[in-house]
Amino acid sequence: MGQDSAEPIRVLHVDDEPDFSDLTAEFLERENEQFAVDVAESAAAGLDRLAGTDYDCVVSDYEMPGRNGVEFLRTVREEHPELPFILYT
Repeated sequence: MGQDSAEPIRVLHVDDEPDFSDLTAEFLERENEQFAVDVAESAAAGLDRLAGTDYDCVVSDYEMPGRNGVEFLRTVREEHPELPFILYT
């Protein structure tokens, strides 16, 4: 099976800085055509997206207003204990 026929790798990128989020999404999608990146600008928005979409991975900023990345990770783990989660700062 070629890369064109493979299922997309669904990535949720959560960061409160929209310009950085968009740049990261663009970079990931250029790096690998299989990546399909959705962006959320807060932990709450990320949780909303997770409730409605099956993702293969979450990439999240640590420093966000309202709920930091570790708190977001803990909440995600309650519903999605096996979902790969990358936390950066």
